[in-house]
Amino acid sequence: MVEPAFAERSVINHKKYLQNGRVVTSPAVNITDTDVLTADGLVFGYDYLVIATGHNDVLPKTRQEKLSQYQTEHEKIKSSESILIVGGGPSGVELAAEIAVDFPEKKVTIVHNGPRLLEFVGQKAADKALDWMKSKRVEVILNQRVDLSSASDGSKTYRTSGGETIHADCHFLCTGKPLSSEWLKGTVLKDNLDGKGRLMVDEYLRVKGRKNVFAIGDITDVPEMKQGYIAEKHASVATKNIKLLMSGGNEKKMSTYKPGPDIAIISLGRKDSVAQFPFMTVSGCIPGLIKSKDLFVGKTRKARGLDPNLVEP
Repeated sequence: MVEPAFAERSVINHKKYLQNGRVVTSPAVNITDTDVLTADGLVFGYDYLVIATGHNDVLPKTRQEKLSQYQTEHEKIKSSESILIVGGGPSGVELAAEIAVDFPEKKVTIVHNGPRLLEFVGQKAADKALDWMKSKRVEVILNQRVDLSSASDGSKTYRTSGGETIHADCHFLCTGKPLSSEWLKGTVLKDNLDGKGRLMVDEYLRVKGRKNVFAIGDITDVPEMKQGYIAEKHASVATKNIKLLMSGGNEKKMSTYKPGPDIAIISLGRKDSVAQFPFMTVSGCIPGLIKSKDLFVGKTRKARGLDPNLVEP
């Protein structure tokens, strides 16, 4: 949204790298012991099934629609003098930081309904992020909600639960999204969901009680941070195990997944970041070298057999 041209590399059609497979764009609505059914009435039989539906996110489906949306959001940022970010998690913090760096003349405000920014990491990392925000004149309001309907009359004045008023030409909603598991409650896996709507998995990332159904990513009940690089680790384990089972291998030789230490890197603009490692938390341009310049896009493209630098036609 801050640099739309970046999306030309980061938004990739699955068909570009999934050469030996079929991509179907349709919501799954049911699972039986043998089939997956979609909202369009399609039925797909399976020998092995992987569920990786993550969190609900209302996004356009096609690549071009996504690129157009980013361009529209960019124009909204450019034409605004003041911007409100609702939510102080990683998305809200990273967006606020990028706007503050690329558009230092704009007034940026974060409102977060929690005691500190970045509640998924430790206090030290949160404090460093807050200090960075203050250094860039980003206003941070904690322990308050925003009533988005308060500005629905076009007044551009938002009210918070603490009675404060915030003037902003536009806002971006960066609050947490619900798990995409509600649809599973009407399937054969309804009893495999825990109280938070997550699929319960064993050490092989199989849905508990199932021999041929796996789950990976945010939708699992693995006790760890929910992050993209961790989902890729899940995928690697599930892939090895499916290959083993397909070839008639011994189940006792299946790969197990063990959560690693909590590591997180939150990008702060183009050069800086705050990084939490097991034994230390650091911020500035040194940890920024790890993520902030390219946001792992080149690495992700390369892992899928694509030119890291090529802009998709």
